[in-house]
Amino acid sequence: MNIPASDPKSVTGKPLTIDEKVDVLVIGAGAAGLEAAIGAAARGFGVLLVDENPVPFKTMGDDVPLHFGQGMAANARNRNAMMEAFVASEPRIEEAFEAGIDVRLGTACWGLFANGSALGWMPGLVAGVADDERSFLVEAKHVILACGRRDMGLGFPGWEKPGVIGATAALSLATRYGALGPRRLVVLGSGTEALTTALALRGNGAEIAAIVEHAPEAVGDAALLARLRDGGAEILTGHVVREAAGREAVEAALVARLEETGRPAPDERRIACDGIVLAVGTTPVIDLIDAAGCKVGFQPERGGYAPILDASQRTSIPNVYAVGDCAGIWAAKTRGRGIAEAEAARAVAALGAAAPTDDRIELPPPPECDISAYRLAWVRASVVEARAEFHVCQCEEVTAREILEIRPPRYLDWQNERRNDRSLTALLGDGPPNPDQVKRLTRAGMGPCQGRRCREQVAALLALGAAQPLSAIPLAGYRAPTRPMPLSMTAHVPESREQAEHWDTWFGMHAQWVPFWEVPERYTVATNDATGPVASE
Repeated sequence: MNIPASDPKSVTGKPLTIDEKVDVLVIGAGAAGLEAAIGAAARGFGVLLVDENPVPFKTMGDDVPLHFGQGMAANARNRNAMMEAFVASEPRIEEAFEAGIDVRLGTACWGLFANGSALGWMPGLVAGVADDERSFLVEAKHVILACGRRDMGLGFPGWEKPGVIGATAALSLATRYGALGPRRLVVLGSGTEALTTALALRGNGAEIAAIVEHAPEAVGDAALLARLRDGGAEILTGHVVREAAGREAVEAALVARLEETGRPAPDERRIACDGIVLAVGTTPVIDLIDAAGCKVGFQPERGGYAPILDASQRTSIPNVYAVGDCAGIWAAKTRGRGIAEAEAARAVAALGAAAPTDDRIELPPPPECDISAYRLAWVRASVVEARAEFHVCQCEEVTAREILEIRPPRYLDWQNERRNDRSLTALLGDGPPNPDQVKRLTRAGMGPCQGRRCREQVAALLALGAAQPLSAIPLAGYRAPTRPMPLSMTAHVPESREQAEHWDTWFGMHAQWVPFWEVPERYTVATNDATGPVASE
């Protein structure tokens, strides 16, 4: 029997350089991640715990991993001080060190790879990890993802000014680092997460000037709202921010009442402030989860798109678990650490088990409001009804109109076509519009922040344009690297000779270089023969 030889150009069977091997890799050093790491170490597993925080000041300036909105005080530039503050803000980090856990802060996981339908040659679970100096690969028997949350962006004229900041970023700067620049804040949103954040910011010295809510009534906990009102915060329901006013940074929020039609009234108020906090919606950080191929779904009770989990926090990929806010966000979970730590304990108990340790899935309570209708109403009032065009995607400078009309980037010098119907259906076909398709055509979401500021807004705009709920809009896909990295960092992951031999073949790259002694007297790129063998052949 003749066995066909393996394709020498395939990556299958090529050795992969693994720098480290561990029993359990935990990504995220929050409440859930620390509970998982300490619990796994107590069971005798070797544990590597990584957390990208504190991220460098420059990375914060790119709004990675959160929407910092240039709201960092000057002390955020001191890397050593930020590291000390981060450790001091979480006593269990010291407990993890004492438990013998390999704790690495300022170290980001930029990719998680597992064998699946599109990838079948990995030696196991492999994570791409990078610190300030190098990038390397870690192979793990088990991976526990505790990646946390981030905030839904919400645009309006002037929202690119320093001082417009996400709620999670503001809370982190204020409570972990003591590095929140703005001191008088207007908070958008009145859900429990928004109110909890506002109270925490006030407890750390910030003044809450107003809570602005588009809905006719506040949607969060009434007791929390009363505490804010008693502390001097004005509660403006049925209102929306029309502009972040100021020259170099936020100096005031211009707000307007919403009429019965849902459109802002012409009369506006000016509220003096130096910060506007976006707290209209929080979402699980699932970039690694989705990029690895784990099943995700729109789950309103978990804050939107979240991983599909069993009773032991297992994802659809064997030996990969999700715990904490990346597994889902709801009000009771926000108020204390207990729920997140219980999720981590369930995951640790299941390590090495063939089946869930408990087949009863503990479902979150119903959300305090219809998050699809709530978020769409914010985008309709703030973005669609904006007084002037602004960039929804700040990185690539794409407006809401350009997203809804699928207009190519302006730098392509595209001329307007004579087309009467520029509806989403006419341009993209039947069915819910796909954000990935829109991203490729408009570049919205392709900038350095990797869509962290505009991803949810784009989905909401497409839902409004197609008259669909948010749940009908597919998730815009994630891919590695899920963190922006200098291209030079890729050189730190070595390739074997067998891997590098045919790398150009994998991309279908024909030889572009022509030796000078073979160049014809009259040579143009158009006449260059690129149909022959590629360089490695």
